[in-house]
Amino acid sequence: MAALQPTSLSKHPLSSGTPTIFGSKVQSGDFLPTQFRFWTSFRSNTGVKLKASAEPPALTWELKGDEQNGIMEMESGCDLFGKLKNGFLSFKSHKYMENLERYQALAKGQAPKFMVIACADSRVCPSTILGFEPGEAFMVRNVANMVPTYESGPSETNAALEFAVNSLEVENVFIIGHSCCGGIRALMSMQDKAESSFIRSWVTVGKNAKLSTKAAASNLSFDQQCTHCEKESISNSLLNLLTYPWIEEKVKKGMLSLHGGYYDFVNCTFEKWTLDYKGSIMNGKTRVVVKDRLFWC
Repeated sequence: MAALQPTSLSKHPLSSGTPTIFGSKVQSGDFLPTQFRFWTSFRSNTGVKLKASAEPPALTWELKGDEQNGIMEMESGCDLFGKLKNGFLSFKSHKYMENLERYQALAKGQAPKFMVIACADSRVCPSTILGFEPGEAFMVRNVANMVPTYESGPSETNAALEFAVNSLEVENVFIIGHSCCGGIRALMSMQDKAESSFIRSWVTVGKNAKLSTKAAASNLSFDQQCTHCEKESISNSLLNLLTYPWIEEKVKKGMLSLHGGYYDFVNCTFEKWTLDYKGSIMNGKTRVVVKDRLFWC
């Protein structure tokens, strides 16, 4: 068990009054000034109780139950960052030092081939899934991997796009979605008259994907509709990319390709497709036409 340092409840003789603890009072009697200590139990299953301490006169809170494990540990933050420290030192020893020339070159500049737009979800790191190494992909991650239209105004996503396409001159923009996406679920659950929120305002970017999903998959269960919308939203964002004049110009000239990807982390499969610009133009840019569809499993 790990304990917090004792915290004195009173600096005055107990005769001066009964100390208040978390809104309740403890009867002091004739005891010396009382101290409380938090203890975390890792094995038992019961609730919170008071017990006598074997140390100088004190009372102890003992937290019990699996849900309480580690919550009161003073060292938990240190343990968390200790893990990160070990990860960094391992990276430095096994990757950085062994590829010193490469990292020194990256310190002078970057020339990635890819601009990746992925979801902020902690389970879907593009570098882990697709093996991107430092310097290979310029990335931005947001809720539900969405791209707003050019007309929507400034955002961190289109600022990153502008830098990647115009300054870094990437050759590929790759939008990656995934299964069980909370952002898409929020979009599909959203009522027209729901209260305003940051999430609601953002996922509204995908409203066309929601409408087309409702039209095409209304006979499916809600979960199946969400899966359909996860992919539909990627294609919707691919079309939104064409609303940026400097993106469409490069796509038209063959200098830039736009791709969609879908990672199913339940079954560990990956789908990839590329926007067919000519086909999409013939379709009035209202429906994405794709080519080079691949399925990896």
